[in-house]
Amino acid sequence: MLFAVGEIMLDHDVIIIGGGLAGCRAAVEIARTDPSLNVAVVAKTHPIRSHSVAAQGGIAATLKNVDSTDTWEAHAFDTVKGSDYLADQDAVAILAQEAPDVVIDLEHMGVLFSRLPDGRIAQRAFGGHSHNRTCYAADKTGHAILHELVNNLRRYGVQIYQEWYVMRLILEEGEVKGVVMYHILDGQIEIVRAKAVMFATGGYGRVYNTTSNDFASTGDGLAMTAMAGLPLQDMEFVQFHPTGLYPVGVLISEAVRGEGAYLINSQGDRFMANYAPSRMELAPRDITSRAITYEIRAGRGINNDGSAGGSFVYLDLRHMGEEKIMSRVPFCWEEAHRLVGVDAVTQPIPVRPTIHYCMGGIPVNTDGRVRSSDSGLVEGFFAAGESACVSVHGANRLGSNSLLECVVYGKRTGAAIAHYVQNRKLPTVEEQRYIQEAKAEIQTLLDQSGELRIHHLRQAFQDTMTQDCGVFRTEAVLQEGQERLHNLQQQYSQIYLDDKGKDWNTEIIEALELRSLMVVGRMIITSALNRRESRGAHFREDYPDRDDGNFLKHTLTYYSPSGIDIQNRPVAITMFEPQERKY
Repeated sequence: MLFAVGEIMLDHDVIIIGGGLAGCRAAVEIARTDPSLNVAVVAKTHPIRSHSVAAQGGIAATLKNVDSTDTWEAHAFDTVKGSDYLADQDAVAILAQEAPDVVIDLEHMGVLFSRLPDGRIAQRAFGGHSHNRTCYAADKTGHAILHELVNNLRRYGVQIYQEWYVMRLILEEGEVKGVVMYHILDGQIEIVRAKAVMFATGGYGRVYNTTSNDFASTGDGLAMTAMAGLPLQDMEFVQFHPTGLYPVGVLISEAVRGEGAYLINSQGDRFMANYAPSRMELAPRDITSRAITYEIRAGRGINNDGSAGGSFVYLDLRHMGEEKIMSRVPFCWEEAHRLVGVDAVTQPIPVRPTIHYCMGGIPVNTDGRVRSSDSGLVEGFFAAGESACVSVHGANRLGSNSLLECVVYGKRTGAAIAHYVQNRKLPTVEEQRYIQEAKAEIQTLLDQSGELRIHHLRQAFQDTMTQDCGVFRTEAVLQEGQERLHNLQQQYSQIYLDDKGKDWNTEIIEALELRSLMVVGRMIITSALNRRESRGAHFREDYPDRDDGNFLKHTLTYYSPSGIDIQNRPVAITMFEPQERKY
């Protein structure tokens, strides 16, 4: 028999999908709020392998350890301006106000932040921030935070299902009742019932062919939500990080520019003076990514042989000196040396923009409750972190605000869930139906006698997304890409799997992840086609100006195999009136 099935359905008060920062922080908060609750975390990797561990630069908070003039209002304004005024300002106010307390709380949990000489948490400059407010642990901040949170899961007795892949969200009559999950180890299928389900499944960088994201960032939570008939919000806003290590695409942290590195073109010019003279290399990421792309387009890029007109620019650390490089950004030096053979102490690092972060996601309110529409909420369903869109980032995220969002909204959502489940009963689920459907889905994949390798179809899809929905976009190119993506999705039934076994069959997971990528990719490109303006990370060369009259609103995208529908919801403007965004 290919499938093993549990004897009885698994029950938990709360089930959290995703073992990264947002999911772990929520689990800790639920356990702290009500230790009697039965909480479980499901992760398709070991939680320590979640992509949060790769976050390098830091976490923003107005601790005032370096700059006593900083305020939460200044942090909020920088965030809203950085978002190109698409962020919901009520959510941003919470983010900025709660930042100092959550960072101190992390310190009390044991997170090893870098220190000032007097022992206080160190803070550095970061792109788009008007004050030095980014707290950090060298350039391994996510690693430092996630390890402590996972230790706390054990301390609080949270059950961890590691290396289980969640295949489906169980949503019936407006209520989420649980999930269907598949054990990668042995093919076992389980139905898990819960009084509340939380998605903290991270981003979708693997929709593109070059990304700083790990191989697990395939947008599964977003795709499952969309396939259940619920909307995704603002999917057109995809962040390109300016400094992806060329040609491999992994991240060279913004912390490196925060510590004083320069961006230079083939003529040796610090070209950011032409694009954001007041902030230079610490302009927001969308502006810096476009500047690099403009330089390359204009023939001032660099080739592998050092000649002009090529594929990348240089990130130059040489003037910083060996001691500063090795103490403040050692991981950056290590990555450049290990992956492309560059010694950053004596040589500049080749960089170009790489897909990094999704500003959009599952729409939620400030308690993490998932929206079914502009005004409706889904019972029993919560989300936080990169997979969610409470919209603190709007059209463009500032560096060091993502770890902050995971911790602030992970904590808030956990507290909301702990109260939400108090008087709820476990829902009724028709277990056998969901088991049979999951078995049939996997058996179909195993039985397919197609002619396409998963890799080839995935590569074609990723290449199309990169080519037709990249840093610069136009109507004609987006339409062509939309058609091509639809055609590629039609070929999904033509893939075949070599591995027909049940034990550790990674091809099954790759096939299911490809399904997720295709759903998410089509929603991104359709949203991008719909937004006929340029705002933040979404830059339309045929509509180069921001158009508040027609597009100061969130995009809600509904998926079905036959087509994608788009609706809108208003932006919450409570503090700052939209104005021209320049640096």
